[in-house]
Amino acid sequence: MKDLIAYCGLDCENCDARLATVNDDDELRKKTAQLWSELNNTEITPEMINCLGCRTDGVKTPFCESLCPIRQCALSKGYATCGDCKDMETCEKLSMITASNEDALARLKEDR
Repeated sequence: MKDLIAYCGLDCENCDARLATVNDDDELRKKTAQLWSELNNTEITPEMINCLGCRTDGVKTPFCESLCPIRQCALSKGYATCGDCKDMETCEKLSMITASNEDALARLKEDR
């Protein structure tokens, strides 16, 4: 489902936050919160791990809802994804994801 491809090209359909939400899986919420806390050097609680995807209606994690600079940029420009942006391949914000995730960049190119 194309709506489950994030603005940055990540696959929300297979994101642990979405899977924990859809399956109401508190153990996966705890595991995801712990991992994301370590990766982002900030406290993320299991209660924050509720998301249906950054481009779909419904609940989102606090980061995905309002803190993600990539999502905020795409929304402000009215883009469906970063794949709509002519600066996609040189974007510093987007490179936070695509530099370590070739699949995300491929999804965005494929969606053009």
